[in-house]
Amino acid sequence: MLKRTLTAATIGALALGVAGCGNSAAPDAQGGGSSAGTPTVSLMVGGIDKQIYLPYQLAQNLGLYKKYGVNVKLSTEVNGGVGAEDAMASGQVDMAGAWYIHTIDFQSKGKAVEGIVQLSGAPGEREMCGTNSGVHSAADFKGKTLGVTDLGSGTDELTQFMAAQHGISHSQYHTLAVGAGATAITAIQRGTAQCVMTTQPTVGALETKHLAYPAINLATTQGAQQALGGAWPAATVLAQTSWVNSHKATVQKVVDALVATMHWIHSHTAAQIAAKMPPDYVQNSTISKAQYVAGLKTDKDQFLPDGIMPAGGPKIVYAMEKAIGVDVSHVKIANTFTNEFAVKANKLEGTSMTTTPAGPNG
Repeated sequence: MLKRTLTAATIGALALGVAGCGNSAAPDAQGGGSSAGTPTVSLMVGGIDKQIYLPYQLAQNLGLYKKYGVNVKLSTEVNGGVGAEDAMASGQVDMAGAWYIHTIDFQSKGKAVEGIVQLSGAPGEREMCGTNSGVHSAADFKGKTLGVTDLGSGTDELTQFMAAQHGISHSQYHTLAVGAGATAITAIQRGTAQCVMTTQPTVGALETKHLAYPAINLATTQGAQQALGGAWPAATVLAQTSWVNSHKATVQKVVDALVATMHWIHSHTAAQIAAKMPPDYVQNSTISKAQYVAGLKTDKDQFLPDGIMPAGGPKIVYAMEKAIGVDVSHVKIANTFTNEFAVKANKLEGTSMTTTPAGPNG
């Protein structure tokens, strides 16, 4: 869901992965048993080198997918390409690494999609505003051009919601798709946008270049609570409910690996995590390794320790969708996520859950 400009080498490698993606895992025996051999799952991430989505690649680099008996083929969405959540919903890939909010969007349109493991309790975003923008809160959005990753994206919906909280309608400001990384930085440099909603490592690059400051912090659970009224579940794994029901053993393996990754994140430092990531994610034309580590250290608590959907989170996202005009009348919150697989994964790890789980009503 969040677009990102990657290095040419990385795009080439990931593009090859996408070309081979599809619903590659055979259905489990009796819709919940175990298929013969190691299942293969295709998972597209909404910007795989973004810090908010680092658990997917980290799990691969730590060898945890292999440890738990599943072959996960990772790919990424790129600027101008199909979004990860849309690729999943259309059957191009089995799973998407995107935001929980898409489950409500899809279900409002009659498409059964659910989150199967929750990785973060905050969007991981900051509203980065140019030094001469005069924007210090959403109350200052009127008359401004605000950059989002893409029109209709989660960052677009978050922007609409924060503006609406201050009585500012969508017609009273302009929204511009700026992507992330170099393209978001250019929008601030050229003044085509007064603010951009973006994540690390772009945040660090904008601050280092003295181009922008964080006017609104949605990067941590505490920041989300202050700006949005509570924990705001963001990064998750999305899949079509029909696919989940026919591949339960395979889904469990993926969740086992990711829950183990979340425990690993919480027991290691930002520098140790960065050391396990691909070098061009951590250091490139827009960010130094030191900036990457500093950003991760600051925002690390966005990641949930156990993959459990936090209590109250779904209700807050649901209320936001309703507030910005999404028809949620046919959406049942209980159908938008499941803790079933994460609970089993924590038992497998021999650890107790520390997140207070959301119940059937969110």
